[in-house]
Amino acid sequence: MNLLELTESGLFCPPAGIFIDPWKAVDRAVITHAHSDHSRWGMKHYLAHTHSAEVMKLRLGSEINLETIEYGQFLDLNGVKLSLHPAGHIPGSAQVRLEYKGKVAVVSGDYKTETDGLSMPFEPVKCHEFVSECTFGLPIYKWESQAQIFADINSWWKGNAEDGRNSVLFAYSLGKAQRILQNLERELGEVFVHGAVWNTNQALIANGIDLWDVPRVTAEMPKSTFKGSLIIAPPSAMGSPWMKKFGPYRTGICSGWMNVRGTRRRRAADRGFVLSDHADWEGLISAITATEAEKVYLTHGSTASFGKFLQEERGIDAVELKTLFGVEEES
Repeated sequence: MNLLELTESGLFCPPAGIFIDPWKAVDRAVITHAHSDHSRWGMKHYLAHTHSAEVMKLRLGSEINLETIEYGQFLDLNGVKLSLHPAGHIPGSAQVRLEYKGKVAVVSGDYKTETDGLSMPFEPVKCHEFVSECTFGLPIYKWESQAQIFADINSWWKGNAEDGRNSVLFAYSLGKAQRILQNLERELGEVFVHGAVWNTNQALIANGIDLWDVPRVTAEMPKSTFKGSLIIAPPSAMGSPWMKKFGPYRTGICSGWMNVRGTRRRRAADRGFVLSDHADWEGLISAITATEAEKVYLTHGSTASFGKFLQEERGIDAVELKTLFGVEEES
């Protein structure tokens, strides 16, 4: 019996009777993290890491049947030994380790290998089979250090304030927005967030995440409130009427796609910052190598080209899996 099978509902572990991040309603789902392409409504029973609990309830409803465990805690499911291990992607993100009759498979979900100061750092897990994303599985994707990126963001904010302009920074509301908050120079000025970001912040704080609790933008706030400030908003707010109260302002967007020339121009932002919660080319290679896996399944991103590289250059048996992951966030 295989440890993992791809079905029309998603990745399935037959001996345990569980799905990992299924995209159709099933009885038992193990969730790697709370982004909506991995955590969907309609499951009869959910299992996730403790730090995913409140944000999953925020997004899926407080009435969901949710069980949570800590990293490294083991469950026995019909003889399958299951445990969760840090993925470093966002708070609560986890790799799912499955052990059965001497064979180990790991489903990594989404991950990054650089420590961000917010999420539990990525932990390589040795296994026979490894399921990996490869969102940025091309050599052109190489991230600068987090320290350098945030030095650039803080300098941009300071310069805008000195020019009499506010700064609006677009970033995904779960994970990246909180990562930005943790790395801003607080003495530079006031920080505000869009309601979607604030709601997510409150859920994470309620779950025990140590997060800077900044105010949300409300309709009652006069324009003068935002003088010299930085406002964090989801990309969906770009160009919306909500933006009117911040003028004059400059806009920035945080995404790994900013690494590609011309992307910022197409998104109509004044400045692009290459900040991703996914592993870059070298991060993917180092993570996969550390697992010592005999077989690697690639789920979303540059699956064909990255798989070819693993096979021809690293001698790793790599297989593409067609999934519905990778359709929500700005990466």
